[in-house]
Amino acid sequence: MTPMAISPFAAWMLAQEARALLTRLARVKPFALLEPMLPAAGLQPATQAATERYLVAGRRELRAMVLGFLEWLHTAPSQQVTAADAQRRFTILRLKFNAVLTQFDMFNDVISQRSEHDTGVWLCGLDAVAADALALPGYYEVPPLVCYLDRGVGAAIRRARTRLPGGGENPVSVIRMPRERMVGSGIASSLIHEVGHQASALLDLAASLRPLLQGMQRNGGIAWQLFERWIGEILSDFWSCARLGVSATLGLMGVVSLPRVFMFRLNLDDPHPVPWIRVRLSCAMGQSMYPHPQWDRLAALWNAYYPLEGLDAQRQRLFAELLAAIPGFVGLLVDHRPRSLRGRSLKEALGVAERQPAQLAALFETWRGAPAAMYRARPTLVFAVLGQARANGQISPEEESHLFAKLLTHWALRSAQWVSSFAKRW
Repeated sequence: MTPMAISPFAAWMLAQEARALLTRLARVKPFALLEPMLPAAGLQPATQAATERYLVAGRRELRAMVLGFLEWLHTAPSQQVTAADAQRRFTILRLKFNAVLTQFDMFNDVISQRSEHDTGVWLCGLDAVAADALALPGYYEVPPLVCYLDRGVGAAIRRARTRLPGGGENPVSVIRMPRERMVGSGIASSLIHEVGHQASALLDLAASLRPLLQGMQRNGGIAWQLFERWIGEILSDFWSCARLGVSATLGLMGVVSLPRVFMFRLNLDDPHPVPWIRVRLSCAMGQSMYPHPQWDRLAALWNAYYPLEGLDAQRQRLFAELLAAIPGFVGLLVDHRPRSLRGRSLKEALGVAERQPAQLAALFETWRGAPAAMYRARPTLVFAVLGQARANGQISPEEESHLFAKLLTHWALRSAQWVSSFAKRW
C-alpha cells in the first residue's frame, strides 16, 4: 500500500507548531536584559560577550531552520511526502529548540547567582582568582572563565572549547564550586584544581606525558599503569600545588577526608587517584617544588588519620608499590618539558622558585605591617601566603574566612573598576 501524501490539515498543524516555536524562541532574551546584579558581581566583558555571541548564534540558526521548514511546507516537494516524514522533520527542529533552551538554562543558572547578596560579588572575585591561576603569558590565550556555586563537596569544570549538550563548542570555562567551601583557603584549592584541567588541555600535558608513563610500565608492576590512568587529575592537583603551595594540599585533605571504607577503594573506571594516595602524591609534589619539613608532617598526619594497618594483604602490597613509585613519578612530572612550553619544565614555567615557604612567610609578616600591599598582589599569591600562614598557625580559621571575604570583594571591585575604565575609553 502506497503511503498517502501529507494532508492540508497535517501541513497546517505542523505550520502552527513551527510558528509557536518561533514565538517562544523570540522570548529568549539576552542576559543583559534579564539578570539584575551589582556592577561588582557582573561577568567580565569577554565572558559575557562570548556567552551571548554563542547563544545568539544558536537562536539565529534555529530561527533560520524553522523559517526554512515553514517555507518548505508551502512548496510542491512537501506535497509529495507523507505526514510521518513531515512530522519527523519537525521533531528534529523541536529537539534543536530544546537544546538551545538547555544551553540557555545552563548559563542562566550560572549567571543568576550573581544577583545573590554577597555571593554574587564573591563569585566575581573567584573569577579573578581563576583567571590569575590560569594565566601563563606567552604560551596560550586565557579563555573567558565564570564560577558558580552548587551543592556537594566536589568542584567541576566544563572546559572552554569542548562540546556542549545539544552540540556546539562551549565559549567559556564554567567552573562549579562547592558552596560548603565558601569562604576559606580551601576554596582556592578546589578552584585551581579545576583551572588546572583547562591549563592541562591548553598545553596538551596529558598527551605529552603518556608515552613516558607507558615506557615506565615495561618494568612491570601496576603503579605506573595507575599513574597513567590518573594523570589528568594528578596534573590538576599539580597545578593547584604549584600555584598555592601547602594551601593546595590542606584543601585537598579537606575534600577527600571520607569514611575509611572509601579511602582505600580502587575503582579502575575512576580517573581520580584513590583518596589516600592522592594526598600522599600532593605531599610529594609539594616537597619536590617547595622543600620544607611541613610536607613530612602532613604525610604523617594523613597516615595517622588513615593508617594502612588493617588492610588486606593485597591492598597492602598495592599501596606499598605506589608509595615506592611516587618519588620517581613526581620527579618525572615536575621536570617534564612538554613541547608546548618550548623547552621549559613545568615547575620553571609556573615560577615555583618565587613561592617558597620562607618567601611566603616573609610576605605574611610584611603584609601584617602594610596590608595595602596584600590587596595589590596577585590573587593566587595571596592565597598561597595566607595558606602558608594557616599551616604555620599564624592565622585562625575565623580570621582567614573574614579576610578572604574582604579580598574576594576587593578583587570583584577591582574588576568592576577595570570594566568601567575600559568602557570609558570606548
